[in-house]
Amino acid sequence: MSVLECVDQDFNDTLSSNDKVVVKYFANWCGSCKLFSPKYKRLSNDERFSGITFLDVNAEDNPVARRLGGLIIFLFLLCLKMVSSLKVLQLAKRKN
Repeated sequence: MSVLECVDQDFNDTLSSNDKVVVKYFANWCGSCKLFSPKYKRLSNDERFSGITFLDVNAEDNPVARRLGGLIIFLFLLCLKMVSSLKVLQLAKRKN
């Protein structure tokens, strides 16, 4: 499954219609976000994660989605609904 761009208007619906969701928050100015994007895309296309929905949310342009994710300060990855962030990040490291 590819990475889905998500905005404030469809964030709640996307979360409620999927069992497992990984949300990557990013900002256009964030170099680390840009470096992580190809790895995130590879994870989303990995057959082992076929039951997981991967979302991309621009944290600056979507304050509602950012708040719903509990982001008070800017972070760049939030895993929701039964996905271990540590496991996903470990798998990303192993891939490279």
